Amino acid sequence: MILADAITCHRGRRAVLSNVSLTIAPGELVGVLGANGAGKSTLLATLAGELSPTSGVVRIAGMPLPDWTLAQLAVRRAVLPQSPSLGFDLPVRTVIAMGLYPHVRRPFDEVAVLRQAAGLAEVTSLLGRRYRSLSGGEQQRVQFARTLAQVMADRSDGEPRALLLDEPTASLDPRHQISLLAATRRLVRGHQVAGLVILHDVNLAAAWCDRLLLLADGRLVADGPPADVLTAATLESVYRVPVRVVAYPGGATDSRTDPTGGLQATEDGANGDARARLLVLFEPGPAPREG
Repeated sequence: MILADAITCHRGRRAVLSNVSLTIAPGELVGVLGANGAGKSTLLATLAGELSPTSGVVRIAGMPLPDWTLAQLAVRRAVLPQSPSLGFDLPVRTVIAMGLYPHVRRPFDEVAVLRQAAGLAEVTSLLGRRYRSLSGGEQQRVQFARTLAQVMADRSDGEPRALLLDEPTASLDPRHQISLLAATRRLVRGHQVAGLVILHDVNLAAAWCDRLLLLADGRLVADGPPADVLTAATLESVYRVPVRVVAYPGGATDSRTDPTGGLQATEDGANGDARARLLVLFEPGPAPREG
């Protein structure tokens, strides 16, 4: 669905991404990790078509991004930025419905999609409120519902979609962090969406993502399953703090009621299938020496 081939991006004279290549397949949730300034948000903006690479190419569904119109891109991919802003005090229902705007010329059940997106984001109880009356975390969940609606609307032709989330859990309490990532993975798998999420919580990424990308200084230093990427040596080299990685048996099952009415409700919770789960501990102490 999404392919980046040797992309390099500059801000002024400084290269913020250097020769990064990756793929994101339909039905796959890929997490992006890295220290501050590693290039995570630049990568997402480049994959979304909001930033043009200095060199290299990004393709969506096999077609280079410059060949897509903005209207076509809005149908195929939804983006949740780090700090979504809204200048008007609109009803929550209207904010979520903004995700349906790219699809207005195509017939589908708008009420059903809005209800499913609100349920998946756990904001159904907020539909009667106004946006500015909400807390920061509630606003973030409403914006998440908007992106879900954009991805879920009008899937009649089976065209591939992408969901790109930039630190969506930053303003959320632990329960809603888990809920958001569970909803994201359920949507990605149930609708065969190509998903990418930027996270700072390494343990959340290990629990909910199928694959991880680890960036450092604009370069991709690791790409693979969580157990392959999250090694103590690799994490210490990127974050410059002592790290201990503990593996323990998984297997917990998430059988909560599916609020969407159309997605698979029962699945292995938090990567709890046959694989061991990981706990990453960043420990106090002097940073490892370089080299």
